[in-house]
Amino acid sequence: MPAGGNLGPVPPTSPRPPGLPARLRALAREAGRFGTVGSVAFGVDLLLFNLLLNAGSETLLAKTASTIVATTLAFAGNRFWTWRDGAHTHLARQYTTFFALNAIGLGIALACLAISHYGLGQLWPALQSPLADNIAGQLVGTAVGTIFRFWSYRRFVFRANAVPVTAARTGSVTSPSSAPQ
Repeated sequence: MPAGGNLGPVPPTSPRPPGLPARLRALAREAGRFGTVGSVAFGVDLLLFNLLLNAGSETLLAKTASTIVATTLAFAGNRFWTWRDGAHTHLARQYTTFFALNAIGLGIALACLAISHYGLGQLWPALQSPLADNIAGQLVGTAVGTIFRFWSYRRFVFRANAVPVTAARTGSVTSPSSAPQ
């Protein structure tokens, strides 16, 4: 028995196997960061949208402008924090892809807003109020658009590296097809 009652050195711990619980924890951390960045961008979007509405801007134009500003903020936050360990090889292509996918997300929000304001608003004029516009565009449209954005950014913009950081340290290599999507 070694001196001091110690049973000997503790072997270094090996990383957890990449099973479902580990992948779910990683996904939860990723979604939490995405949610934080998105919450800040949402606040900017909401504030700017309402400032533009109160300044007399047309509803869809105000939403488009507020979304462009919020998207720029979200790109920076997602690139440099949420998916900072992802593959970042071509900034211009990544930025363009991010904005193209965000345009689809904007289209989702605008569709929700247009259906409420211009479609259902013809039947119920209360749906043409600023409160109804915020519910349709900011809450419903943003929620549905956020689900699309998380999936598409993760899949097409901020892809995981082909060789995970932990695998690079241990010397094992995974093929790009086995990298998490």
